[in-house]
Amino acid sequence: MPTVAAVYTSTSIIPAMQALFDELLPEVRLINIADSALIQDVIAANAVTDGVIQRLVHYWQAAEATGADLILNTCSSVGEVVALGQHLVRTPILQIDHAMAEAAVQQDGARVGVLATLPTTLGPTVRLVQRKAAEAGHRVTVQEGLAEGAYQQLVSGHPEEHDRRILAAAEGLADRVDLLLLAQASMGRMQEALEAATGRPVLTSPRLGVQAVAARLAAGR
Repeated sequence: MPTVAAVYTSTSIIPAMQALFDELLPEVRLINIADSALIQDVIAANAVTDGVIQRLVHYWQAAEATGADLILNTCSSVGEVVALGQHLVRTPILQIDHAMAEAAVQQDGARVGVLATLPTTLGPTVRLVQRKAAEAGHRVTVQEGLAEGAYQQLVSGHPEEHDRRILAAAEGLADRVDLLLLAQASMGRMQEALEAATGRPVLTSPRLGVQAVAARLAAGR
């Protein structure tokens, strides 16, 4: 049985990720490794600190020790650390939002709206989209939208306010973009509502990320 070890900086998306694996990869053993303080430390420092990096590397090493065929890193705020981590473990590490960014830049000249609920995620995701566009040889325009305070509302037990703030930010971007990209997996719950409200396609990372896992595992067989 193939094994995937998913590393989380928050526990909030574990049920949704488990459901996607059950749906798309029922034959895969999923191991969840979570440190819910990681994202809190990133938010507090407004940066990915050396301590956060050290803990991430520890978790990737622990994931490798499980015998996993693939490590799935699920947090966009720390996605830029994956390149470093790949030098420290032999097991391939897949970043959850790369497939989403690749889908966003398929059309040359696209106007991409990157929407986040944390500033620590907004910057890395914008840079990821720009890098994927360059790799594809496409020119894209990136517009940034921050649903300020929305993440804190979600973790404080106020999902309705979380959703309202994301909706307001999305509506503020809609007239300037061709599509919206949700920078955090925790925002995936809003995909259909945002498409209905803005009339724009909305990309999220969880399903595309798990589909990328499926493709990577299939290629390795």
